[in-house]
Amino acid sequence: MSSAHQQIEALREELRHHEHLYYVLDAPTWEDWQYDEAMNRLKALEAEHPELVTPDSPTQRVGGKPKEGFAKVAHSRPMLSLDNAYNADELRAWAERVQAGLAAGEKAGYVCELKLDGLSLAVNYVPGSGGEAVLSTGITRGDGSIGEDVTTNVRTIRSVPLHISAKKLKEAGLPQSFEVRGEVVLPQKAFAKMNEERVAAGMAPAANPRNAAAGTIRTLEPNIVAQRRLEYFSYFLLRDGESFIAEQSEALASLRTAGFLVNKQTRSAKTIDEVLKFIDDADAVRDSLPYDIDGVVIKVDSIAQQRRLGFTGKAPRWAIAYKFPARAANTVLEDVLFQVGRTGKITPVAALKPVFIGGTTVARATLHNADEIARLGVKIGDTVAVERGGDVIPKITHVVSAAPHGRSVEFPQICPICESPLVKEESEVDWRCVNESCPARIAGAMLHWSSRGVMNIEGLGESMVAQLLGQALESITEDDAELESEAVSETGEPVQVREPLVTTIADLYDPAKVNVAKLVELERVGEKTAQALVDEIERSKQRGLARVLMGLGIRFVGERTAQLLAQHFGDVSALIAASREELEAVNEVGPKVAEAIAEFFAVDRNAELVARLRELGVDMTAEKREIGTKFAGLTFVLTGTLPTMTRDDAKALIEAAGGKVSGSVSKKTSYVVAGEEAGSKLEKAQQLGVPVVDEAGLQQLLSE
Repeated sequence: MSSAHQQIEALREELRHHEHLYYVLDAPTWEDWQYDEAMNRLKALEAEHPELVTPDSPTQRVGGKPKEGFAKVAHSRPMLSLDNAYNADELRAWAERVQAGLAAGEKAGYVCELKLDGLSLAVNYVPGSGGEAVLSTGITRGDGSIGEDVTTNVRTIRSVPLHISAKKLKEAGLPQSFEVRGEVVLPQKAFAKMNEERVAAGMAPAANPRNAAAGTIRTLEPNIVAQRRLEYFSYFLLRDGESFIAEQSEALASLRTAGFLVNKQTRSAKTIDEVLKFIDDADAVRDSLPYDIDGVVIKVDSIAQQRRLGFTGKAPRWAIAYKFPARAANTVLEDVLFQVGRTGKITPVAALKPVFIGGTTVARATLHNADEIARLGVKIGDTVAVERGGDVIPKITHVVSAAPHGRSVEFPQICPICESPLVKEESEVDWRCVNESCPARIAGAMLHWSSRGVMNIEGLGESMVAQLLGQALESITEDDAELESEAVSETGEPVQVREPLVTTIADLYDPAKVNVAKLVELERVGEKTAQALVDEIERSKQRGLARVLMGLGIRFVGERTAQLLAQHFGDVSALIAASREELEAVNEVGPKVAEAIAEFFAVDRNAELVARLRELGVDMTAEKREIGTKFAGLTFVLTGTLPTMTRDDAKALIEAAGGKVSGSVSKKTSYVVAGEEAGSKLEKAQQLGVPVVDEAGLQQLLSE
């Protein structure tokens, strides 16, 4: 090794050591000038010897901006959300479900961690040339299955190691290839500084640190990201998509040893009472922390137990988020606006005098429906209590004081957008616009189609949809703020109304209607933005049948039902041709859902939309799941803990043999599969005379 090489390596190790002391341990031993001096020496040596520059050098944290924006990348395993608990009773009920999923006599231990109010991020490491691990990629959560490659920006976050030495890997018990998941947060001091700079520059301040962090990590200018001083708290370890350390508490210790920033506010607990004590302690120090939190995450400590407990369709059974009580404030109701969603539902929205609640300025709150307005007895001008908890949409809880001359809220009888008469079914509380051509309904349907959990078309947000449809931005609405689309217009000014480029979802895929040349004619759309949107639309063609079914907006067909339908039929043509009896043969599809599906495809306009989407190249197929007939027509109920398989395993076997799995026992139940600690379901089966089998009996039924 040459003298220059030795000097460079020594400086790199010294700088890495002091970065760890400063950014991870919060215990610096150098003054800023000492760090800058060492960094400048390293930069000078690397300039003299460019052949010795490596990607994991401390000088390489800030690089050039991505040339083509952020590429989409699939996660090694889905980044799922967590189920929530809002009080001690709900938390204890979760713990009881955990215990019911474990073997008799087996006890679960827990790890408690603060629920940081930021954005989830996965970082991957690969082997270096000398036994070390080096940062490979940083990927946002995205829709949970596919995120964006934001590696260039992640490299600027000082609490994300670019290089982990072979020595540290050995001490931490880590391989050279692994994945870390965690949360990116913007500390409150950095958030305040950023807002000061925005106001000084004549810009509106950011609403809260979480939104600011999310916007920063997706900025195309790494220099800006570096200046924001984001922090990355690590809390999860994977290799090839699987946990590989025996306990979550041990994984956190390994991350600390390897040089990652792990939140100090973590605690192991043997009982739920100990968990509740941690929650009380966290709530007490919440306002003194340098970053925002909105609750506590509780995980089963044992990875082996986590595997046995498994997952539901959307969340792990072995973890839960305890949300802190909602924060509230009083303000004045200045007006009530009426939004039209993609289904035609009319949602009243309270326009409030802006008030700061729990880290966010709140100017809007949902009023749900006409019945809720009547229940509250609220009038325009009243002082009202507004509550916001976690990710919950702000809501008015009650009237604090009535205005002397308050104005009554008049619920409209015609659509506020298209002026068609509104309709209310006797069995429903909502008023709806039933005009299929209502501009707001079309816009809402397009926003739903493009949202992350559906076709995931980046860039097709409110402003772009408004322009494509020739509408003013203010006419675009969403269903109860459920969508994750982002408004492009920062000024809030309505875009210029013009002739529409599209009138249906299918038009998005028609190159004669949506192309770069036509998009650049829109307001604030350059060639690069136009090309990126065209590319996104083209990529969305390959999302598959399940996503298409979600995007069509069929009543009662959510993510889980869409997946089951796609796996069962394999092609949209087979689904359209299915009778109601054939639809009900799909697991978890009952008469109500089957009727909604049949009615949807019986409408000519819907059938024509599907046909045109297919004609324009949108993939409407899925890998068909082969279903046996051995259990055809049979319904099973699972209860208790089985000796060698999880309930998910048993459910998969039953469904693969053509059977259905129900959550409750009735006279129509064919078999109850009972394990250890079976409860009331077993008792009810015995009362009704329903046959009961154990795991071995289930296997025997399968083999007969």
